[in-house]
Amino acid sequence: MFNLLSLQGGIDNVEGFYSDGVNVGLKTKSVNPDQIDGDVAFIRSDKLCEVAARFTTNKFQAAPIKHYQKYPEGFQTNFLLMNAKNANAMTGAKGVEDIDALFEKLGNHITLHNPIMSSTGVIGYRLKQDKISAAFEQFDYNAKNSDKAARSIMTTDRFKKELCFRVELDNGTAFHIAAICKGAGMINPAMATMLCFITTDADIPKADMEELLSEATEQSFNRISVDGDTSTNDTIMLLANQASGVYHKEAFRQALNKITFELAMMILRDGEGANKLVAFEVKGAKNDAEARQASIALSNSLLVKTALFGEDPNWGRIASTIGASGIECDDTTLTIHYEHLLIYSNDQRELDKERENQAYAIMKNDSFRIICDLGIGEGSYTSYGCDLSYDYVKINAEYRT
Repeated sequence: MFNLLSLQGGIDNVEGFYSDGVNVGLKTKSVNPDQIDGDVAFIRSDKLCEVAARFTTNKFQAAPIKHYQKYPEGFQTNFLLMNAKNANAMTGAKGVEDIDALFEKLGNHITLHNPIMSSTGVIGYRLKQDKISAAFEQFDYNAKNSDKAARSIMTTDRFKKELCFRVELDNGTAFHIAAICKGAGMINPAMATMLCFITTDADIPKADMEELLSEATEQSFNRISVDGDTSTNDTIMLLANQASGVYHKEAFRQALNKITFELAMMILRDGEGANKLVAFEVKGAKNDAEARQASIALSNSLLVKTALFGEDPNWGRIASTIGASGIECDDTTLTIHYEHLLIYSNDQRELDKERENQAYAIMKNDSFRIICDLGIGEGSYTSYGCDLSYDYVKINAEYRT
């Protein structure tokens, strides 16, 4: 019915979209010691875009989100401006006014229609307008430079996050969907603690954008946790300019689900100092809601995360976290497996030496699954987490420097 082809070059492949990133001195160091990445970037469409977005559940939403919410429902845009190193959060009404002032300056360089801004970085400081506006002179507004844009929004990220799929239909037509994303810390399944910008030239109706973005977010970014913290700036945004004239709902659904899930897994693998990516599958719960509650408790637990880092098959931390999550559970019906290996059951409550050695071997892998069957009902849910290392403390202790 359709075929998904992975392409290099991210947003560059999407018809009618342009992007670039430059350094204006907000970043003074980079993951690449030979070249400092950009810190201000844009995504532009030569046609007006329909927009769908989901934002942080944090009550203290940053100024860029408040600015977005000033637009009327169903508005269209042609420009997205992004910056790193400054979240423009907890800056009050002045933070929103600063965005308007920047767009007034940007309008001297390019035609704008309901421009959007998104920021990431330190909370509590107003934007450095002089530095950010200096980027407007440096941008190549007709560039296809997704790589620079993706690198410009990185903060503590160790690598850029960029994907693109060409969706080929059986009738020979095709459309593209691509995304850039950032995220490594402050990741909690409470609406995607990160920034993610998805572009498509599919001729997708606005109603489908809202439906499918919600579905994709729930199945990807809302299921991951690095540290259980939720930032003020979380944003996932879908921009569609309909330039291809081609659309197939099920094909788009699968492509969007795939691109968001793979980006979510990239965030976990890039978790500040993380070495392990672990799926926490809870099944046999009273219902799906209780399975979700227990699974997310596991992916957020600091004790579980440190056990993963130490490669210690301490099932007691798994069991106690489930018990503390507030769901219905029973230690006589509970079973815990690490991959195929039974770690705990009513009949085998203590690990013998052979099984403990097998558990150690599993935990040395960089990814594996922990399966907890509560043996009560039919509810199930899987969330994803990572370990917590010494580097996480070091990175976040020095975040402002």
